[in-house]
Amino acid sequence: MSEIANLQPQAVWKNFDLLTQVPRPSGHLEKVQKFLLDWAKEKGVAAFQDEAGNIIMRKPATPGMEDRKYVTLQGHMDMVPQKTPDSPHDFENDPIETYIDGEWVRARNTTLGADDGMAVATIMAIMEDDSLPHGPIEGFITADEETTMWGVNHMKPDVLEGEILLNLDNEEEGEMVIGSAGGVNLTATLEYKEVETDASDAAVKVTLSGLLGGHSGCEIQVGRCNANKTMARLVQDAIANFEACLVSWKGGNMRNAIPREAEVVLTLPKENVSALAEAVAEWKETFQAEYGFIEPSLSLTMEEVAHAETMVPSGVQDNLVNAICAAHNGILRYIPDVPGIVETSSNLAVVEIGGGKAEVLILIRSSRDSMRECLVETLESAFSMAGMKVETGGEYPAWQPNPKSEIVELMQEIYRDMFHKENKVLVIHAGLECGVIGAHRPHMDLVSFGPTLRSPHTPNERCHIPSVEKYWDFVKEILVRIPKK
Repeated sequence: MSEIANLQPQAVWKNFDLLTQVPRPSGHLEKVQKFLLDWAKEKGVAAFQDEAGNIIMRKPATPGMEDRKYVTLQGHMDMVPQKTPDSPHDFENDPIETYIDGEWVRARNTTLGADDGMAVATIMAIMEDDSLPHGPIEGFITADEETTMWGVNHMKPDVLEGEILLNLDNEEEGEMVIGSAGGVNLTATLEYKEVETDASDAAVKVTLSGLLGGHSGCEIQVGRCNANKTMARLVQDAIANFEACLVSWKGGNMRNAIPREAEVVLTLPKENVSALAEAVAEWKETFQAEYGFIEPSLSLTMEEVAHAETMVPSGVQDNLVNAICAAHNGILRYIPDVPGIVETSSNLAVVEIGGGKAEVLILIRSSRDSMRECLVETLESAFSMAGMKVETGGEYPAWQPNPKSEIVELMQEIYRDMFHKENKVLVIHAGLECGVIGAHRPHMDLVSFGPTLRSPHTPNERCHIPSVEKYWDFVKEILVRIPKK
């Protein structure tokens, strides 16, 4: 066990430590599914895996609490695989290396996986502890929340028994979320026939890096630099003014993570290389002026590389770059009657061009269905004009707030009693599984909360140690005071 296993509350941290040893990037969950089922068997906890890949654990009420409403404790098993450029970490095989930094737990050069490993560790802690008083409970640990919400989108409504859903996927202790945005994935693709480059041309690689990135729901309003969107400005300039041709483009790797890096390979006449290098230096100054107060480590470099034999045809290249420049990225609109809360946004998350294929991946979020569709149509128009095939999928609905929620009122009262201050109640722009679960089970009373995390979906992800203890005490008291049926 690592040093985090001895943190308080040990019931949660020792299980989180176990999770860090099990690879669980989105799309590769076989190891963690087996781990959870084996763990449950060892602890004598009833558990099974449903057809959608979710793990369900169940525990009967403690004596005297059989008359309480049935509670579903819910979180997701997958984590966002992000790492620093120099990290050799293999998310499909290597454990996460954690360490304590003051009041925070971090990972070395990778995402920590506290989103949403803290929820899973909490469920494990409750399931294995026979001293905790509670009514009938189940743990619902879902698959691939971070990519397509596959687990909840493909669940059968009768797989759950709960009347109250405690979603443990919020990232600020002292907050309760009662509504969130819906979302949809947009994918634009194109196949093309590569053409030969001019053998006399030089090849250069331009790299934009050192960006903070972040969660495209929680941090889209911060104004961080999107590596793909920003790189498009430079590439367009290089093509228009330095006779550059596009060989390849690679930027970003997850739809819900603001891209931190992008690199392009260009060919151009050798006599234009020094002029382009000067232009790159000027673009660096421009980007630093625009983003320096947000992105202090922004880096833009150019280096000559080995001659490239093939490239994107000029007509296809122009259409692709123009489409990326035209595509909306970031906030489209705030909720008109709720100041400061983002209603609709998009994240130009992944751009991959090269080898005869082009692919652009975007995550669109909105708490209003009509505006989500508006943004889909806007982006579809841009990429269709470039000759790309545009498809959408992985759609999940917005979670509409319930102003008469019994569990929210109870939790406000409990938080006030325990900590002598108010628990904030809010609606967020990030997507949560509550909207999908609520659509499957409209009678459920839903709420989301959790310990404090910072910079999820980046290698700077960290979990605030003191907040975990408050959160754990809060969870236990909620279970004690769950209302009767």
